[in-house]
Amino acid sequence: MIKFLDLQKINAQHAAELKQAASDVIDSGWFLVGERLSSFENKLSAYTGAPHAIGVANGLDALRLILRAYIELGHMQEGDEVIVPANTYIASVLAITDVKLVPVLVEPKLSSYNLDLDLIEQYITPKTKAIMVVHLYGQVCWNAVLPELARKHNLKIIEDNAQAIGALYNGVKTGNLGDAAGFSFYPGKNLGALGDAGAVTAKDPELANMVRTLGNYGSRKKYVHEFQGLNSRLDEIQAAFLEVKLKYVDAENQYRKQIAAAYLKGITNPDITLPHPDNGSVAVEHNHEHVWHLFIIRHAQRDRLQAHLEANGIQTLIHYPTPPNKQLAYKSMNHLDFDITNTIHEQVLSLPIGPVMTPEEVQKVIDALNNFSA
Repeated sequence: MIKFLDLQKINAQHAAELKQAASDVIDSGWFLVGERLSSFENKLSAYTGAPHAIGVANGLDALRLILRAYIELGHMQEGDEVIVPANTYIASVLAITDVKLVPVLVEPKLSSYNLDLDLIEQYITPKTKAIMVVHLYGQVCWNAVLPELARKHNLKIIEDNAQAIGALYNGVKTGNLGDAAGFSFYPGKNLGALGDAGAVTAKDPELANMVRTLGNYGSRKKYVHEFQGLNSRLDEIQAAFLEVKLKYVDAENQYRKQIAAAYLKGITNPDITLPHPDNGSVAVEHNHEHVWHLFIIRHAQRDRLQAHLEANGIQTLIHYPTPPNKQLAYKSMNHLDFDITNTIHEQVLSLPIGPVMTPEEVQKVIDALNNFSA
């Protein structure tokens, strides 16, 4: 069986360093808010180019802490609106509603699956305070017009960078394009921890300080609590693991790009829709460098195709079977319908892609796809 993502093999490559990192933390006797966290934050800041990086417990917390920080700083208030793609993973929407802001769902481009940046302005109201761009599947969601639009309407741009660490727009890494960004280091991500983990990057020191404070029980000084915060801290062992793996993320991303190129060239079945990873804006730009967290194809008979691949020893996943507005958690939005989003969720299938796939496995996937007929 070709696994969708072989985490055992991925981490086995770095086993000696990971075990040494864990041993060092255990021997130090310091497990929270220590030197390893500070070291990883500094390296993540240097890697992304963002002036500030704050380790948090997970990717969802990263986004909700950014939004909560903006509320505490007076840039937003409960009931304000945040524009977000309708086809994103539910965490993007949960972060918005968790702090009593209102998600405004906007269709993606069918070609790229990313938020249709050309649609944004028509959804802006006096209550709109932010645009949350999601670099979905590791594909950059950005263009030259977006920051101009944000300035025109005095909006914050928040990047959901959970799937795109290392991706570039005009040489600038995602996580340093907008005002702030949330990262997930869930084990299956391109930079994956060995458990839950996340981070925030930010340009504004005041915002960064507020995120750190809110994630530490609303406290800057022990037992002094200025805000009703939460406990969302990246622990020392996960920080140590991530510091080890950060050294290899560019090389592993590069191998993902090679696999994606092989898929794009080799999959010739006319019934399969391949990704077109440009931003799909009016002024089409070709300065996006994607990192292929996921390689998504579409087929009108997705479930039959998935069964065919399973029968050929190939594991696939569906990202994601149900959009946020059709989830029970959001009954108030169940009446909303988005044609492009619905098509995406009904047809997408995620192929195996990862830094330990062999060329033979890649070719086997390609052959199985080309041999499928509905």
